[in-house]
Amino acid sequence: MPGSGKSTVGKQLARQLACAFIDSDHEIERRIGMPIKAYFDRHGEADFRDLERSVIAELSGREDGVLATGGGAVIRPENRRNLSAGGPVIYLRSTPEELFRRLRHDSQRPLLQVADPLRRLRDLFRERDPLYRETAQFVIETGRPTVPTLVNMILMQLELAGIVDPGRSPAPAHKAPPPQA
Repeated sequence: MPGSGKSTVGKQLARQLACAFIDSDHEIERRIGMPIKAYFDRHGEADFRDLERSVIAELSGREDGVLATGGGAVIRPENRRNLSAGGPVIYLRSTPEELFRRLRHDSQRPLLQVADPLRRLRDLFRERDPLYRETAQFVIETGRPTVPTLVNMILMQLELAGIVDPGRSPAPAHKAPPPQA
């Protein structure tokens, strides 16, 4: 979901794993030369989702790195398939109320520029939560833990699954693709 901490946690996770961090939204903005909000305003959500699909298909195929996607990436079945095939997917699950607390002053997220953003977050959560769960191998409840605590929770799950070694070495325990946050 928007505001769940994907970019913040993803950067720290990549640092702990000594690998690259990639944010699909930032990559999209770099390619189109404008903020996503401006692209949304000019071209609409459908065109943005088409662009997002092609970027995620490319980025999820990379061998080394942590990928954070936009919150709506799971809407498209192709994205869910590409993310799942690309490596372990981690769902940072936050309640709509917690997300609202974090995002109430955000003016850059196009889908939240409505009269009742909390209601919109509840609607998005109801629509997307089953899709996130379908796609993710790991669900981490974000609540109010600190970023380092969330990163440690993720690392612990990856260790228990044998994806990274218990010493948190940057080298994976086996040749699994990197996690997708």
